Amino acid sequence: MKIFKSHRIQFRACYLFMLLLMLGSCDLQEETQKQSYAKQYDYHPIITKKWQASWITTQKVLSEKNAWIAFRKQFEVENVEASTILRIAVDSKYWLYLNGEIILFEGGLKRGPTPNDTYYDEVDLSGKLQKGKNTLALLVWYFGKEGMTHKSSGQAGMIAELYQNGQLMVQTDDTWKAIPHPAYISESADPEPNWRLPESNVVFDAREDISVWTNPKFDDSNWPSAKTLGTGITTPWNNLVKRPIPFWKDSGLKAYENKISFPFISKGDTIKCKLPYNTQATPFLKVNAKAGEKITMLTDNYQGGSEYNVRAEYITKEGEQVHESLGWINGHVMYYVIPEDIEVLDLKYRETGYDTKLAGSIHVDDDFYNQMCKKAVRTLYVTMRDNYMDTPGRERAQWWGDVVLESGEAFYALSRSADALMRKGMLELMNWQRPDSTIFSPMPAGNWNQELPGQMLMSIGYYGFWNYYLNTGDLETIKKVHEPVRRYLSLWKLKDDGTVTIRKGGWTWGDWGDNRDIPLLMNTQYYLALKGYAKMSEAIGRQKETDSVAYLMKGFKTAFNEQFWKRDHYRSKDYKGKTDDRSQGLAVVSGLADSNKYEAIHQVLQTEKHASPYMEKYVLEALYKMGYEDFALRRMKERFSKMVRDTTYTTLWEGWGIGVEGFGGGTTNHAWSGGGLTLLYQYAAGIVPTSPGWETFQVRPQPGFLKHISAVVPTVKGTVKVELKNEETYQLVIEVPVGTKTTIYILSTYERIIVNGEELRPKESEGYKVFEVDSGKYTIKAE
Repeated sequence: MKIFKSHRIQFRACYLFMLLLMLGSCDLQEETQKQSYAKQYDYHPIITKKWQASWITTQKVLSEKNAWIAFRKQFEVENVEASTILRIAVDSKYWLYLNGEIILFEGGLKRGPTPNDTYYDEVDLSGKLQKGKNTLALLVWYFGKEGMTHKSSGQAGMIAELYQNGQLMVQTDDTWKAIPHPAYISESADPEPNWRLPESNVVFDAREDISVWTNPKFDDSNWPSAKTLGTGITTPWNNLVKRPIPFWKDSGLKAYENKISFPFISKGDTIKCKLPYNTQATPFLKVNAKAGEKITMLTDNYQGGSEYNVRAEYITKEGEQVHESLGWINGHVMYYVIPEDIEVLDLKYRETGYDTKLAGSIHVDDDFYNQMCKKAVRTLYVTMRDNYMDTPGRERAQWWGDVVLESGEAFYALSRSADALMRKGMLELMNWQRPDSTIFSPMPAGNWNQELPGQMLMSIGYYGFWNYYLNTGDLETIKKVHEPVRRYLSLWKLKDDGTVTIRKGGWTWGDWGDNRDIPLLMNTQYYLALKGYAKMSEAIGRQKETDSVAYLMKGFKTAFNEQFWKRDHYRSKDYKGKTDDRSQGLAVVSGLADSNKYEAIHQVLQTEKHASPYMEKYVLEALYKMGYEDFALRRMKERFSKMVRDTTYTTLWEGWGIGVEGFGGGTTNHAWSGGGLTLLYQYAAGIVPTSPGWETFQVRPQPGFLKHISAVVPTVKGTVKVELKNEETYQLVIEVPVGTKTTIYILSTYERIIVNGEELRPKESEGYKVFEVDSGKYTIKAE
């Protein structure tokens, strides 16, 4: 009978995937990949005209990598009141000056909206031009090598068009001037940055500098004309895709935290300058020196994660001089290695980073969790720039296991400008889908193409794409990724027993650490992917697919429990290691495990502790879902204690230790370790959206042994505030934004519920008194 049942499940599954494939081919109009890419990304453009400018570069042959180019153009303007937009694309980065003043510090995005195309920027210059002659100057940094975050075009170049009131005024052509900047040296002494990074060490020889070349009065008559390479949409840059995220936040030059008395004469020591926290920074110096001395600038993170990252070098000219190295590096301490007898006049730094605010907050009466959240937010922010990163040192790469957790944290901790980074990542992930329907990460990438099946399932599923929609209400993006998600899921086949066949992909990773039950892990992740896909299908009105996937999920859940439940824990047939805590947690949070298994799983999670900080989030969430909030808090404190209590680092680590005690190289800043932040918001404070875009949400606190909780959540509908006092009298103060509703849950053990001074008699459900309120401020007392 059992064999017959398994075959029946397999038949249903095969029927579902045939149906899904047919639905995809019938409902979608055929469209070329390039047309699809352009349609997806060119949203709300300011300038919609076809590109007319030419790509330009230098007449002189450049080095193959790490090339720096100076461009200049002078032009006349009469109307300085007009709306003025500069749209510009480069490979790879640029710094923009207008009439000698810096307008944009590091424009451009690493290449990769698709495997072939290039991002462009739109810079608003309205009100910045002067009547008469104006001078545009650009310094362009061409990486010229592949990395885990960048697909090199293979050609240094720049294209730009200046529009006033929608009319083209200036464009790149052979009237521009262009030279390789002679002060930048393409090669540096070893060690070079590790192979994962497209950036090179930045070496500047001030003896070869071009004085004030960005200023209007600079004489560029001996500069050669730029070399044109092709007009508009042309190889190797191909389609130009509008930048979908903000320009960087720029702090300006700031003094270091430790007080240093200037001036002083260097004794040949390394000067340690303290940054306020782990941050993305560019170092600045002002010195008086002889010509030919080399100053090295790097951070304490220079060899973070066991691999060399990026450093800067400056070779002095004669006399007093200032310099800022333009390639960002990160860490807690900036080191200046300054030769003997150089007079140091000033040392500063500039912090740049993703333009979002640390708008959310959560505070409880146990300071351990406050420090954990503080470090989680700092770790999250330092891993955001062109893309979500695993770490800002060793890789700067958009691994999707990390992205899922990072975006979950961002919805609670950051202002809503952060949502654009997740959207960008989602579209990149699916626009890099290969003809065989596989997807992979990290990407954009020029030197990596391996699929990590488990991470890919998590990315497209309930905690990834669906969570984005739940928090943003951005249905257009869901429509764009739905079909690629369907194609990827169609690669996954079920076995005769009704469970999923494990796809090896390029790297069957699962998680860091030991005792990984890979078949069990991937079956739970597959179910979460189906769950997310079913919800996305329903959201875009594809009811047949929704019903079909729901039917599959029902059969799959039965097969999963038949095959993997072993009386008191889950385990795959051939797995011989200790019980995998990760998989027990994922079985709970996915909904595969029913409540009759909760106590057994709870017992397992008291002794089995194998997950890395990445997977520990799902273990802890399972404890909350099962109702063991006290133990969730205790396990959280036990597992994260070492990194939270550490006083050296303001960020959370990749593993439970750092260096050789850690995983994957042991970096000191990995945002996947911040999952506890999300859990405190969602479970301890109980604040969770229940419909897309926070039109409705619930407040169902599970404070455990915490007595005071105060939380602020910056949602797309406005700010949600919750303050809980869990003492002799239970009091809950909630602020509900305009245009939203919230459902409030109070434990049924309380007999009287008083809302804004009036007694309420709410309905009861599953151990809670439940009632709904509209926008406003509410003080709720339970007695």
